[in-house]
Order: sequence, then structure tokens, then C-alpha cells
Amino acid sequence: MQFASIYGQFVQKNMKKNIAIFASGGGSNALKIIEHFLSSPKGNIALIVCNKANAGVLKIAEQFDIQTLIINRKDFYDSENILETFETHQIDFVVLAGFLWLMPAYLVKAFPNQIVNIHPALLPKYGGKGMYGHHVHEAVKAANESESGMTIHYVNEHYDEGNIIFQATCALDPSNSAEDIARKVLALEHAHYAKVIESIL
Repeated sequence: MQFASIYGQFVQKNMKKNIAIFASGGGSNALKIIEHFLSSPKGNIALIVCNKANAGVLKIAEQFDIQTLIINRKDFYDSENILETFETHQIDFVVLAGFLWLMPAYLVKAFPNQIVNIHPALLPKYGGKGMYGHHVHEAVKAANESESGMTIHYVNEHYDEGNIIFQATCALDPSNSAEDIARKVLALEHAHYAKVIESIL
């Protein structure tokens, strides 16, 4: 019985998936994900990938002693060097948390149905190139929508077109500004993203 218990703990430990988080900004979603997986048996945040050398998410990575990789556009799209880094860190799963570049075809092919993104609207509405951050919330406000929300979806080679995994909604009041909408949607993202990632793993 004791052997079975020890073996079970060993298997559980080695079933953890190594996750790479891509982020471009302050990293509030990345922080929630990191904190969640500190106590999760299913995943481990092994790498933070960022395309801005002064992004706040890099300070978060330093705080939690997580390895980081800063990428430039040319290398990201014209080479497949990042796959070597992923192999070094034994990356199993990729999470986009406020990362604004389109995933290159080679990366999508290397991680089929293993890359997820979060979008601050109810896709397929308010998605596509250029629809991120405040642009989304301003469009929702301009359309006088009665609700908004967030969408978690698999990533393919096109902006915001991968299969939808999960959506959460929030009611909007006509008095809500774009900033108010942003706060409501961000609260949904923080509440759900890490849990959905864990359920996929």
C-alpha cells in the first residue's frame, strides 16, 4: 500500500505539463496563471516569452524565478529557433496572455491544439487583426452592446479564429464607459483563464 502511494505521487509529479506563457504587457493574466499553478498537480510554468524588453511581465517572471525569453519579430517569423528553446525547457503547452503577435505556422503545427489564447470579447464578434485591448472595448461601447465578456480559444494561423473552448459574459449598462467594460472583462479573465487551462491539461 505504501509503495502504491509513493508510486502514485511519482506518476502525478511527472504528469505535470510544462507551460510557456507568451505576454506583451504588464502580465496581470500571467500572474494569475502563475499563482494558480503553484499549487496545481497538472501544470508548471516553465518559461515566459515576451516581445518587449521593458514589459512588466518580465518582472513578474523574475519574482517567481521563472526563465524568460525575449524574442524579436524577424527571428520569430523567419526562423524556428524558438522550438529549440522549447525543447530545452520541455514545453508541452503554450498559453497566450496578452500577446499581440500572430502565431507563425511552424509553431501552430508543432503544438496542435496545445496553444490557447484569451480574447476580451465574445468571439466571433470583435475579433481579428487590430482588435485587442482598448480597441475591442471601444468598439463594444460604440455598438451599444448589452453584454460583453471574454473568450478562450485554441490558436490557429489566423487571429481569433481557432475553436472556442470557453466563454464568460458580463452585463453592460448604457452608462458604462470603455474603461468600465475593460474592468468587467478583465475580472472575468482573472477568474476563469487559469482554471480553464488546468481543465484542458
